Amino acid sequence: MEKVKKFLKRKDIEISAKRYGIDALGAMAQGLFCTLLIGTILNTLGTQFHIGILTKPVFQSDAASFTVGGFASAMVGPAMAAAIGYALHASPLVLFSLIPVGYATNMLGGAGGPLAVLVVAIVAAEFGKAVSRETKVDILVTPIVTILIGVGLAYLIAKPIGTAAAYVGRIIMWATELQPFLMGIIVAVVVGMALTLPISSAAICASLGLTGLAGGAAVAGCCAQMVGFAVMSFRENGVGGLVSQGIGTSMLQMPNIVRNPKTWIPPTLASAITGPVATCIFRMTMNGTPVSSGMGTCGLVGQIGVYTGWLNEIEAGTRAAITGFDWLGLILISFVLPAILSLIFCNILRKTGWIKEGDLKLN
Repeated sequence: MEKVKKFLKRKDIEISAKRYGIDALGAMAQGLFCTLLIGTILNTLGTQFHIGILTKPVFQSDAASFTVGGFASAMVGPAMAAAIGYALHASPLVLFSLIPVGYATNMLGGAGGPLAVLVVAIVAAEFGKAVSRETKVDILVTPIVTILIGVGLAYLIAKPIGTAAAYVGRIIMWATELQPFLMGIIVAVVVGMALTLPISSAAICASLGLTGLAGGAAVAGCCAQMVGFAVMSFRENGVGGLVSQGIGTSMLQMPNIVRNPKTWIPPTLASAITGPVATCIFRMTMNGTPVSSGMGTCGLVGQIGVYTGWLNEIEAGTRAAITGFDWLGLILISFVLPAILSLIFCNILRKTGWIKEGDLKLN
C-alpha cells in the first residue's frame, strides 16, 4: 500500500473531492463556456445584427453546414475533456489524447454528455498520467492507453450516465412545472449557492440539461448571489468590487463566508424570493443552452441565454413575440430585486451585529 501511495504521489494522482468535484468540474465549465456557450452567443449576434461572417456557413456539405459559432459548439466535448485534463495536471501527451476521448464521450452521452465527459475524462486522464514517461516509447504508449481507456469506457458507460443525468434533469423540470412556488425556491437557492461555492453551477446545470421554468429559477438564484453580494458589499469594495462580483463571480466572497457564514444569508434569502417570482409571476424560462442556467450575471450569460431561448421559442412557434412583460421580468429578477432585497436583509443583519464592517471586504 505504501508503494501505491508513493506512486500516486509521484504521478500527481490525487483521489479527492476537491480535485475531482471542484478543480475538474470547474475546468469542465470553462470548456463548455469557450465552445458551446460562445458558439451560441456568436450565432445569436450574427442572426440579430445580420453579421454575414457569423451567419454564413464556413463549411457546407450535403450532410451538414457549420458557421463559426457552429464549429465552436461542435467542439464542446473535446474542450471539456482537455480542460479537465489541464485541471488534473496531465502531461501534454495525455492532454492532447483526451481530445478524441471527449468527442466520443459527449457524442455517446447524448443530452447528459457533459456529466459523462466529466467521469470518463477523469478516469482516462489518471490512467494516462500513470503510464506517462514510464517507457522509452512514451509517445506511443501514453496516447494509446489514454484513448483506449477513455473511448472504451465511454462506449460502456457514457450512454447510461447521460441518460441518468438527463432523467434527473427532466424530473427537476417536471417538478418545477408541477410545483412552481416550492421548486422555484429550492432550485434558485441550491443552484445559487452552488455558484458561490467553489464548484461549478454552470457545469451542474449543463450536466442535468436544466432548462425551461427550472432553468429560469436557476438563473434567478445565481443572479441573486452575484448581484446581491456585489451591491451589499459596495461600501467595502467600491466600483471594482461591484463589477468583479456583479458580472464576474460571487465566489470571491467565499473566504468571507468561511469567516462569517451569516454574510451568506442576505443573497440566499433574496434567491428564495426571486426564484418563485420567476416561476410563478413572470413564468421566466431559460430555453437557451443549459449551461446558461448556472451562469447568472457572469458576462450577462444568463440573460443572453434567456433571450436566446425566447428566439428559439419564436422560431419553434411556441411564442408569438417577446413582450414588455418578458423584459420587465428579466430585468427585475436579474438585477433590481436581488439588489434591493439583499440590501434590505444585509442592513437588518448589520443592525443586529451579525454582519460587521469589513466582513464583506475582498482581499
